[in-house]
Amino acid sequence: MNKGQLLHPDIAHVITQLGHFDSLTIADAGLPIPPGPQRIDLALTPGTPSFEQVSVAVADYMSIQSLYLAQEIIEHNPDLHRTLLALVARLSAEQGRDVDVTYLSHEHFKSLTKESRAVIRSGECTPYANVIFVAGVTF
Repeated sequence: MNKGQLLHPDIAHVITQLGHFDSLTIADAGLPIPPGPQRIDLALTPGTPSFEQVSVAVADYMSIQSLYLAQEIIEHNPDLHRTLLALVARLSAEQGRDVDVTYLSHEHFKSLTKESRAVIRSGECTPYANVIFVAGVTF
């Protein structure tokens, strides 16, 4: 039995299979999920589980080198944007190196989800609550 804090077997499995530069998307309830990446649907009801809960759980289990955000999050979801930047600061301190943040248009963001190994759908129902984590290495 897994002694760690990440109990969802599909998410734990995907993360353990990630190589350097592979990506994993955490999505709100409305982001279209393209054919190709594994779909891990956690959405139960609006807001459950929250984007923040899913992102923090994944980030605590995964080595993250960089991440992508839709630039629209800055204006349309500033509270969540601040929360993500705080997570980036914590990860950077814990990993001993900066986690880079790249902003791009929402349309470009959606096109990059096709390259993710998996898309994890949360129950989040606020705008632009999506992130693509890019795997780093642990050494």
